[in-house]
Amino acid sequence: MLTDERIAELLRASSMEFRQLETSHHQLDAELIELHKHHVLTPQEEIQVKHMQKEKLFKKDKMAQMIHAYREQQNQSAVR
Repeated sequence: MLTDERIAELLRASSMEFRQLETSHHQLDAELIELHKHHVLTPQEEIQVKHMQKEKLFKKDKMAQMIHAYREQQNQSAVR
């Protein structure tokens, strides 16, 4: 049975959408790290952080859905 990481590798190689989601997820992570280096965030920065966290979570969830769909597709192919 394929692991999530192995499926992610396969999707990286075959899916532009997956690569874009992953790249964007990593960029958001880096931006959040930079914002958290500030000792005090302005109210605008706090709003920005919350928005970025939600967007990052959405992208992570979408990648997980793609991994799940790939696994389901492989399982259905194996049954046939």
